[in-house]
Amino acid sequence: MFRFICIVIFLILYLILTIPVLIVEWVIGKFNPYVRDISSLRLVQWAFKVILKITGVKTTVIGEENVPDEAVLFIGNHRSYFDILLTYSRCRRLTGYIAKKEMERYLTLTTWMKRLHCLFLDRKDPKEGLKTILQAIDDIKNGISICVFPEGTRNRGEELSMLPFKDGALKISTKTGCAIVPISMNNTAEIFENHFPKIKKTHVVIEYGKPIYPDQLDKDTKRHIGDYVENVIRETIRKNAELV
Repeated sequence: MFRFICIVIFLILYLILTIPVLIVEWVIGKFNPYVRDISSLRLVQWAFKVILKITGVKTTVIGEENVPDEAVLFIGNHRSYFDILLTYSRCRRLTGYIAKKEMERYLTLTTWMKRLHCLFLDRKDPKEGLKTILQAIDDIKNGISICVFPEGTRNRGEELSMLPFKDGALKISTKTGCAIVPISMNNTAEIFENHFPKIKKTHVVIEYGKPIYPDQLDKDTKRHIGDYVENVIRETIRKNAELV
């Protein structure tokens, strides 16, 4: 419970004390948007690393060298709020996450998310959902990576289970030709969700798979690319279960 309280206090202080930083970065962005974006990326990564330090989580990372130095579509399984902290703290390039639209209600947090090129998906409105996907496609073309959890929500089932992927997000790759980088995560729900509200010091495994380029797949596989990537991640989390 002590770790949970420390994280809440840190988050509140960060969101309050960085309001002036947001204003300064807004001014910087008028002259050099890229410098502003990199500054935002590093500041948030620092905050996420502090939070992960407080949790005491031990992370085994496999295959990070597989991530190419170009805009990619990260696709991962999703069992914990900490999935975002664990992966975003390791991004080398500008990367936006696709989040549910309900996240827009959180004021300063929303401002930081928008600064980091995060997009908000309205799952109840197909037209708005399409606009989000089209914006993500534009971001990829502009050199900004995108991360999506295609299960659509956190999976609360058994540790090695996965919810069916929603294929819409994969269009970001098929329409741009960018690489898909699978992210497979084991044991992340054990940090927090499995024993809410306690935060437990635990061991997680993250594996970055080899990049998948849609144009290099055969027609049938490309047509069912969501199933293909889902199977890659499922097989990887099963393989890595013995490492936890």
